Amino acid sequence: MARTLESKRKGPAPGTARSIVVFLHGYGADGADLLGLADPLSEHMPGTAFHAPDAPERSVVNPMGYQWFPIPWLDGSDPVEADAAMDRAAHDLDGYLSRVLEDEGLDADRMVVVGFSQGTMMALHVVLRRAESVAGIVGFSGRLLRPESLVDEITSRPPVLLVHGDQDDVVPPQSLPAAAEALQGAGLDVFAHVSKGTAHGIAPDGLSVALAFMRDRLDLEGG
Repeated sequence: MARTLESKRKGPAPGTARSIVVFLHGYGADGADLLGLADPLSEHMPGTAFHAPDAPERSVVNPMGYQWFPIPWLDGSDPVEADAAMDRAAHDLDGYLSRVLEDEGLDADRMVVVGFSQGTMMALHVVLRRAESVAGIVGFSGRLLRPESLVDEITSRPPVLLVHGDQDDVVPPQSLPAAAEALQGAGLDVFAHVSKGTAHGIAPDGLSVALAFMRDRLDLEGG
């Protein structure tokens, strides 16, 4: 049974939105960490509801934040348990996305899922295995988990934008071309942007590229 994820929302009144952006935060953060992006984005994405859930587990390294699953080389966790926790979190996130679509009264093709770091890992793993394709996935500073199983398990092929800083010392920049190759091998259209001089974070140029991608995929006017 899926755990219910706590979540925050910004945007027009529930049931009146014309599109949805879901933010998936990184390891040790929380939903509010990315929901702040709704403020600069909403001006250019009229009628969009922004959702940002907290991951299901308290972070081992930051008790004030959350984690989607443990990371053994950071927190000393058991790799087998980390894999099991990832599977549980994937189930939770799958149920959460379905509830958001139901609550907003929209179909999956009106949703873009945006991840950062571990949130990108979750977005790529879960969204590509859902029955109905979303409008697109934006992955900042992340990597593709379990690439060897993707071809056999993929059920939807939305376009994917990968953004990575070339100075990232947390998730290596080489993770972007590795993910892109695997995703393209599974039949997806992949777009990429490298933020020069950027470490493990979201730079203005990367956010601008993401905004253009989301507006195009959601066919938004105005702003």
